[in-house]
Amino acid sequence: MAAGKGSRKLGSMWDNMQIRFIVCFLGVFVCYFYYGILQETITRGEYGQGDTKEKFRYARTLVFIQCIINAVFAKILIQFFEGPKPDQSASWLYGLCSLSYVGAMVSSNSALQYVNYPTQVLGKSCKPIPVMLLGVTILRKRYPPAKYLCVLLIVSGVALFLYKPNSSKVADNHSFGFGEILLLVSLTLDGLTGVAQDQIRGRYQASANHMMLNINLWSSLVLGLAVLWTGEIWEFLSFAERYPNIFYNILLFGLTSAAGQTFIFMTVVHFGPLTCSIVTTTRKFFTILGSVLLFGNVMSTMQWLGTVLVFLGLGLDAKFGKGPKKTTH
Repeated sequence: MAAGKGSRKLGSMWDNMQIRFIVCFLGVFVCYFYYGILQETITRGEYGQGDTKEKFRYARTLVFIQCIINAVFAKILIQFFEGPKPDQSASWLYGLCSLSYVGAMVSSNSALQYVNYPTQVLGKSCKPIPVMLLGVTILRKRYPPAKYLCVLLIVSGVALFLYKPNSSKVADNHSFGFGEILLLVSLTLDGLTGVAQDQIRGRYQASANHMMLNINLWSSLVLGLAVLWTGEIWEFLSFAERYPNIFYNILLFGLTSAAGQTFIFMTVVHFGPLTCSIVTTTRKFFTILGSVLLFGNVMSTMQWLGTVLVFLGLGLDAKFGKGPKKTTH
């Protein structure tokens, strides 16, 4: 009887975790799908009329505003759903996490000045690999062999699906090698972000909302100093004064980012940074796959092979990919 009750309880917990994972995945997918549309609308749109048309060139200020909205959103969630329970996490870990997070974004975006878009996409699709490797080497985690296979299949599938050999030529005079170094820096910083999040999650049991609040506060501080130092904030305010309707899109952009980050940090807290990196990597794959299927575009053989690898990896991960364990000494 006791064994039966135990197995039913375990099955119920497994069902709850599956439902929670589906909610997290769909939340990330929906929020960041609209987020991507708004980002392209803001950054690639033309403002003004005739010969006076302007482009939006204030990426750091946009991310700065995004981090502020994220922090406010997290604070509201804490106030209404968590109460006065304090967060015991070390501030320096949040600082390290935000520095690596901001550094990874800057490095990845800067790499596009030196490498073509397919190369950058391939680099970003490999994000789960450094998260796993640094988790193993620094935090001494052990993953089952199936987990390594799942990550390899998913990363390979996304890379094959997104790779377009003929798109976006690089300028002939680019500095060979520097763009690749920036991508390696970005991937390493992504791994360090995962290590810091794992420490916060494992040692201090920080909630998703506290993690989101503190990382965004630190990121706001770093980016705030950057936009003040460069004077970009004043140029942005002048631009916004000329085109005040941009504030509406920026507000929506920030809110979709905040909602998406809520689901991302829920994934980190309940399933770990590695699972979160797999979710965010496959999100781009499913977005593009959905676009291909909805609009009837023809998929290449390479894209079909990538699709099979991704679904095979996700299926194996759902069946065999158990969570990591710390090594015993």
